[in-house]
This record gives sequence, C-alpha cells and structure tokens, in this order.
Amino acid sequence: MQNSLFINAAFSRPTERPPVWMMRQAGRFMKEYWEIKNKYTFLEMCQTPEIAADVTMLPVDLLGIDAAILFSDILVTAQAMGGQLSFEQGVGPQFANPVRTMKDVEALEVPPAKEALKYVADAIKIVKERLAPHKTPLIGFAGAPFTVMSYLVEGKSSKDFKLTKLMLHNEPETAKALLSKLAIITADYLNMQIEAGVDAIQIFDSWAQALAWDDYKEFSHFYIAEIISKLNRKDIPVISFCKGSSVFAPLMAEAKPDVISIDWNIDLLDIKKRLPSNIAVQGNFDPHILYADKKVIKERVLRLLERMRGENGFIFNLGHGIMPDLPFDNVKYAIDVIKEFKY
Repeated sequence: MQNSLFINAAFSRPTERPPVWMMRQAGRFMKEYWEIKNKYTFLEMCQTPEIAADVTMLPVDLLGIDAAILFSDILVTAQAMGGQLSFEQGVGPQFANPVRTMKDVEALEVPPAKEALKYVADAIKIVKERLAPHKTPLIGFAGAPFTVMSYLVEGKSSKDFKLTKLMLHNEPETAKALLSKLAIITADYLNMQIEAGVDAIQIFDSWAQALAWDDYKEFSHFYIAEIISKLNRKDIPVISFCKGSSVFAPLMAEAKPDVISIDWNIDLLDIKKRLPSNIAVQGNFDPHILYADKKVIKERVLRLLERMRGENGFIFNLGHGIMPDLPFDNVKYAIDVIKEFKY
C-alpha cells in the first residue's frame, strides 16, 4: 500500500489528488446490496465471512473508490460481551438485556476478540485476497465506547439519550465501569483486525454530539485516547470520527489519531489549519447535496476540492454516512468528479 492515495493522504503525505471513500458506501442505496440483504438477516450478513466480503467489495467494483471499509456493525463488540442483539426492519438494533445497573455491567464479559469475533478476522482475510488485484486498502473499524454504551443502556436507538445521560450524571462509576470494559474489548478487537490484515482503522463515535464538552472529555475522549494508545499502529493510520467533530476536533487531536473525520458544520480548511500539521482531515461533504441535480453536485464537490487545494492530508468523504434513498448514479457521479480532479 506504499503507493496508495488513501494511505499517503492519511499520513499527510503529498498526493496528486485527494482520495475518496464514503461512509456507508456499501449499503442500502445499492440494488446489489438488496439482492444480498433480501436473502439474509443483517446479522447473518455481518457474521458470515463470505457474505461480509461480498458486500465490502460492492463499492470497489461499482464505484471505484480509493478505499474499502469492512462490512460489519459497531455493535458486534457489545454482542460479544453478552448483549442480546437483534435487528428489526424499520426499528434498528435492539438489546433484549439493557445495561442499567452495576450488576448488569459486572455480568458483561470481556472475551478475547480472536475467539468471540473470529468471523470478522476471517472476513478480512477474504476481502484482502479480493482487493489485491485492485491494490485498494481496507479500513477496519469499531464503535467508540460511548456510542456502543448508549445502545446498551437505552436498549435501542435513541433521540435524546436520556437513560445514558442519567447514568453518566447519577451513576458515573457505573458508566465508567461499562466504558472501561468496552475500551478493553475495542482495543483488542481493533488489534485483531490489524493482525488479520486491515490497512487502516476508523473509530466511530456516532452519538458524541449528544454530549456537553466536559462530558465528552470525561466519558468519550478519555476512552478513545486509551484505545488508540493500545493499538499496534505501525504503518496503520488511525481515523477518529464523531458527529460533533467540528466542535470536538481540537480535543480529539490530543488522542493522537492520524486523521480526524470532520462533519459538515465547519469550514474544512479552517479546522485543518487549527489542527497539528501531522493530522489529516477527512470529510466533510454534506451527503444531502447528493440528492441535488448533477450540476449542483459538481459545483459543490469542486468547491470543496478547490478549498483544500495544496493541502497535504485531505481525504474526501462525507460528514456522515450515505442515506439509503440517495440515487446511486449521483453518488457515482460525485466520485467520478473527484477522481478527475488534479492538484
């Protein structure tokens, strides 16, 4: 991967153009995804290595992106710890045994990732073989402790994270005990992925924007920094993502990731200039623009590219993931525009 645009940009090295990949790039906006999804449950897709590999390869084959990301889910660590996880169409993830007390936290196990999550390592090995002819790097990932905690505590998706915040404020020791367990399994899980062959790592803190600054620092950032410090990251760039990164980026930088993925609520060049020079930025295109006419998409893509012209350490991505009803042709068109751009 020495000549990979993505790896070079992630390490803030010069590239002839920005690399591009998109969060949720292997997903519900593709008819080919649904051809697979209609045959299996979501968890079957994640936990069957050949199927996970098939889905991972879709954006490589159909979009020509510069990096693949393993098809999995952020909640597999919670399931490995004993969370009774299920997915229902239109409802999303649910845990039948939510974690609400210290006794609940103590009941959770922290099994070795190589045993409990072996199917992920197996999928990585299959994908790496398929990616070899493309010379495309593979991104592995995990959910950040706070985000995974929120699902365990709420028992499902939440709009206000009321139960999670009550635990943070009323039972902080219970919250920290849970977050510590999640941090241990997450670091082990990511190191397993690195050993299996991934070329980069991304940590997703999808719900960090729900937190006030002090709470983010105490209940999210602290544990992400702990995870990053334990990674076997030689030649493996580490990307830190959270919704709210336009606010939290200076603090995120203290955890020493190689890349910070930025949401669309800030000028990307401005935040890049405020970060250490050895930290790249990823982002920060608003995915809603991809609903627009192609002339609008082109204008807005080029606007961001021109804004970042001459900056080492820029990976074109979305501020968050692709929505499931985005027109496939619009996504492909945006990627083609990016790939035609030259510094």
